Amino acid sequence: MAVRDITYPPIILTAKAAFRALNLTFRISGDERVPTTGGAVPAVNHISYVDFIFGGFATQRSRRLVRFMAKRELFDHRLTGPLMRSLHHIEVDRAEGTGSYQTALDYLAAGEVVGVFPEATISRSFELKDFKTGTVRLAQAARVPIVPLILWGTQRMYTKDHPRDFSRGKTVALTAGEPINVTAGNAVAETARLRELMSQLLEQTIRDYPDHEEGAWWVPRRYGGTAPTPEEAKRLDAEEKRRKAAARRAKRQSQKS
Repeated sequence: MAVRDITYPPIILTAKAAFRALNLTFRISGDERVPTTGGAVPAVNHISYVDFIFGGFATQRSRRLVRFMAKRELFDHRLTGPLMRSLHHIEVDRAEGTGSYQTALDYLAAGEVVGVFPEATISRSFELKDFKTGTVRLAQAARVPIVPLILWGTQRMYTKDHPRDFSRGKTVALTAGEPINVTAGNAVAETARLRELMSQLLEQTIRDYPDHEEGAWWVPRRYGGTAPTPEEAKRLDAEEKRRKAAARRAKRQSQKS
């Protein structure tokens, strides 16, 4: 499966120019661990709507391009849809994921890097949510390593329940862990192991982050911030899910009448 990239290189240049314009400071650790050849699955924590951009930036040293698995809504949008397709990201229909899973396997077999968010949705607590087993199952089936990858600071720009803030001078931290092999073993147990490793990387990244602000909304509660606790975040997620379901029902009803 040959992937021809026409859009990706200029998009990277544009992103780097935007990073300079925003005067972003990057603290990157462990990016030398990203394999330079062959298939790989970066497992990325999810704290922001711009994680796709910065998650892909972590593979620049290894000169790899990441094909992220992303929700269908991004592909349906009139602005982001053409861009997502031109970058060869993988559309995920949560109601029917077989097609996207096979596409990801084909990409990995061709030596591509496929990025996955094991939490599936943005964490309002900015700590790790429960992980889906799909990341591990994908790596097992393709016989490729998982690269744990932690992002921090992106939530300060654009996340749930807070206005966008692209003011200058922020710090973005990226920490890549050692690639792990999950070709053998129980997917549930291996997923728990992956989450524990990423939890340790997240704690290290937060503690090393230079812009810590006591009481800041973007800092987890147990680190002195005012973000929702994981339990409070679950309640907010459930309320959001109910609102969206009600909106879908109302839309279907209006279309029938």
